Amino acid sequence: MRLAWILAIVLSCAAPVAGQVTAPAGDPTGKAAPSTTDDATAVEWSFSAAVYTYLLPGESNYAQPTVSADRSWLHLEARYNYEEVDAGSLWAGYNFEGGDTLAWELTPMVGGVFGATSGVAPGYKGALSWWKLGFSSEGEYVFDARDSAESFFYNWSELTLSPHEWWRVGLVTQRTRAYAADREIQRGLLAGVSVRSVDAAVYVFNPDDSKPIVVLAVTVGF
Repeated sequence: MRLAWILAIVLSCAAPVAGQVTAPAGDPTGKAAPSTTDDATAVEWSFSAAVYTYLLPGESNYAQPTVSADRSWLHLEARYNYEEVDAGSLWAGYNFEGGDTLAWELTPMVGGVFGATSGVAPGYKGALSWWKLGFSSEGEYVFDARDSAESFFYNWSELTLSPHEWWRVGLVTQRTRAYAADREIQRGLLAGVSVRSVDAAVYVFNPDDSKPIVVLAVTVGF
């Protein structure tokens, strides 16, 4: 029920805004030059929905869903079970991108966290790509409104090699308080495949442990 409520808020923010123009076909970012049509009043939205399922040894498994919407520079996002199980967060950010041989993206954001954890969080999402290599990272610092000693920096980062466009392998790190872990920074391996607008990946954290943590992820763009 909570997830449906969060999704409804994000999608309600995705209503067309008057005074902006439609991006030509083939430009999913919506950052192309304005259309010459007299009554063009909308820039295309792009959406994505992701679910990361955590398989935890000795603890209850849980799913971490995220939905996002982008329109030109605007980024909106909703997360659940990210900062803590039974906590949600809503985000707004500004998209920057550039580069050709070395392409980059950066989205500084600010969010509000509520539920099991409550507070305000500045954050970011960013990515670099060159040749067949890619690096992506997202992070946030939650200023806990109930107990300042519980304020915490969350991070998820990936370094990947894509021998072909449709599959990749690489390394992943994570820093989280969503579940109990022996290591402050968890390290692992990843493998993923992409087919059209669907991406699937498996992450194995702390593979040298007798019972590593496994995360299964599916992301759909539309």
